[in-house]
Amino acid sequence: MTPRLVVEADGGSRGNPGVAAGGAVVIDAASGAVLDEVGVYVGVASNNVAEYSGLIAGLEAAWRRHPDAAVLVRMDSKLVVEQMTGRWKVRHPDMRVLADRAHAVIAGRPVSFEWVPRAQNARADAAANAAMDRRESFRRDVGGDRAD
Repeated sequence: MTPRLVVEADGGSRGNPGVAAGGAVVIDAASGAVLDEVGVYVGVASNNVAEYSGLIAGLEAAWRRHPDAAVLVRMDSKLVVEQMTGRWKVRHPDMRVLADRAHAVIAGRPVSFEWVPRAQNARADAAANAAMDRRESFRRDVGGDRAD
């Protein structure tokens, strides 16, 4: 049976552009248990750059844990969700680079995207804020059973 994971991803920028970071949590879809928490410090950047950074870090963490997992990405960034599903075009060159990188990470794996209200994305938001506060990236393995 294919493992099913949920990636909750977010990003923030204090100043937009300003101090920025992405954050993500990887969750076992069956149990709801948080398996990994990731914060990606990106320095001074826009909120959109931070959102994509959280997405990419969350996907990479999910597939480090289970390379063959089906992943549901939940984000409160309508822009990123709509761009990643192809419903909206990526017009800004910097965003195109990040969207292309995210698509390369996905590379044909089973992934779907869901927009959620900000209140339902608090864990990823907390990871992004922790990376901004620390001004450094981190990864925390919360659950066991890693593939690597």
